[in-house]
Amino acid sequence: MKKFDHFLYGFIPGLLMPIGFLWIYLNRFYPADLTFIEILKQLYPSAMLGKLLLLSIMLNLVGVFIFYKQDSLRLGIGMMMGAMPYLIGALMMM
Repeated sequence: MKKFDHFLYGFIPGLLMPIGFLWIYLNRFYPADLTFIEILKQLYPSAMLGKLLLLSIMLNLVGVFIFYKQDSLRLGIGMMMGAMPYLIGALMMM
């Protein structure tokens, strides 16, 4: 696992995993037959999007915990830094 202990190997999935989670969650549980972008446009002015962003960050935090326990600290730091823009955006929306 030390071979993959690089910041970018955690940062790129840290940026992409919340978007993937939101896409899966909204396509599965949102009641309207709209596209992903249209759903985000509907949710944007509300605090509901902030709560969904916080929910999507939880997957990153699980990854950070796993990488921290395996002593892959750079990988965990990259994953946490990838989640920061979503965390800041979620806190601004609430």
